[in-house]
Amino acid sequence: MTDFLSSPIPFNYDRFLTDLKEQIRSAQVRASIAINRELILLYWQIGQTILERQRDSGWGTKVIDQLAKDLTKAFPEMKGLSSRNLKYMRTFAEAYPNNELVQRSVAQLPWRHNIALLEKLKDPDERLWYAQQAIENGWSRDVLVLQIETNLRDRVGNAVTNFQRLLPKAESDLVQSLLKDPYHLDFLTLGRDAQERELENALVFHIRDFLLELGMGFAFLGNQYPLEVDNKEYRLDLLFYHVKLHCYVVIDLKMGEFQPEFSGKMNFYVAAVDDILRAPSDNRTIGIILCRSKSKTTVEYALQEMGKPIGVSTFQLSETLPGALRDSLPSTEQLEMQIEAIASELEDK
Repeated sequence: MTDFLSSPIPFNYDRFLTDLKEQIRSAQVRASIAINRELILLYWQIGQTILERQRDSGWGTKVIDQLAKDLTKAFPEMKGLSSRNLKYMRTFAEAYPNNELVQRSVAQLPWRHNIALLEKLKDPDERLWYAQQAIENGWSRDVLVLQIETNLRDRVGNAVTNFQRLLPKAESDLVQSLLKDPYHLDFLTLGRDAQERELENALVFHIRDFLLELGMGFAFLGNQYPLEVDNKEYRLDLLFYHVKLHCYVVIDLKMGEFQPEFSGKMNFYVAAVDDILRAPSDNRTIGIILCRSKSKTTVEYALQEMGKPIGVSTFQLSETLPGALRDSLPSTEQLEMQIEAIASELEDK
């Protein structure tokens, strides 16, 4: 007892320190959010004031230039008072005339996010949708811009599925909203003749980008994931666990057009995962067939009698060179022949 009391560091000090660090970090995050919110509201108020003066007193844009100079002189330590930024504040206030709406949504985003929303989107509903997604998913400004430029809003919920028939409505709607069609795999540079294993390996190599495209909540468990059924091994292309849906997600990759037999194979995979991996607390496993193209009617017929929840989406790959230019380039064999010919000429000389 004497040794314990005289010890400079108690035995449970590490746990105490960890908890204290977490409290400090949480307080820092809350303070940062509060500061950002107040700053955005201040910018909105400045923008509203400028709008009112321009409307009621006929002020022109030159007044904003003078205002920027005077405010910068009065508050030299404060950034963001340039003429350009004041004009953004005016645009911001004009885009969101409702103060309560600003407080509920866009005030939770950094200023640069809000500028991106103003520059990229004209429709108010679209701006608010992307703002909410950015808040919920913690997107950086670059990710927000990427999602806007790849038309995320138009792609969400477009996969052809049988979820509505097999899942409770609330769960079906949630799962459907998490699937996209098409998936943009622009971070890959695969040729048109690439095989499915090449696509799989490329996705694993770029798993961070793929997880970003899949959306928040997907945890990668592995590729070529082995399942043993009747002493025979089967391998899943990609296996994920979705932490929000609390279920396994099997992804089967197809480089060509969707074929009806793909659904039967996926139905088998999902049934096996349900039986072998799924815990009592997990929801039903979801299967996603990711293919190059599909016919909606063919997919609907193929999924009609399937007993497992399956969705079919397409993907788009980035092509590094325009088709005409790519076709004009020599093949590997032609290059090798040319190299050999040049080497032979050099030897003769």
